Amino acid sequence: MSERYDGTFADKVAVPRGNCVPKPAALSFEQAACLPTAYLTAYRMLFAKSGLEPGATVLVQGAGGGVATALILLGRAGGFRVWVTSRSEEKRARALELGADQAFASGSRLPERVDAVMETVGQATWAHSLRALRPGGRIVVCGATSGYAPPAELNRVFFLQLSVIGSTMGSRDQLARLASFLEQTGTRPRIDRALPLADAREGFAAMISGDLFGKIVFTP
Repeated sequence: MSERYDGTFADKVAVPRGNCVPKPAALSFEQAACLPTAYLTAYRMLFAKSGLEPGATVLVQGAGGGVATALILLGRAGGFRVWVTSRSEEKRARALELGADQAFASGSRLPERVDAVMETVGQATWAHSLRALRPGGRIVVCGATSGYAPPAELNRVFFLQLSVIGSTMGSRDQLARLASFLEQTGTRPRIDRALPLADAREGFAAMISGDLFGKIVFTP
């Protein structure tokens, strides 16, 4: 949906029955609406692509967006040590309240190198992501909201034997496991606001300006 076919900006959408996953009873419809894109993307990045075990240190670039807040919540619930960056002091404080272990200003020197970086920002944070990694570490990339063509710094990549892994969304089985994970851990998606479709413009304006912390959900 939305990439190969028209998206879900409609009161009703028809999908193949086999593609559906039961909504966990403990989640509201607004919370469940966060799962198939942002939270599934974060789940796959952390648990399928990072190659990490619980206790490892993960850096999330750009705290505040839907995927970034999902990475904080799921990473914390999964036993990772989660560090975050943000230009906004307010968002750094809110990330700590959400469960991040430490929060830093964007581009700051970190106390130590991390095992993996979860990269959704792209060009603006790429150099910092490379510098933040320990030798043999991984950057898992799911987006490039600030630009898609940063300097590659190939000398750093090959000398430190870094890995760059692409990731987007996930499989139906992973979505089902994500739903179970939320039920088992009590983790709930962070929703910034829920808006009726008639006010969708307001939601997109908030996304463009960065005036959000969590997911924006549209309702019929």
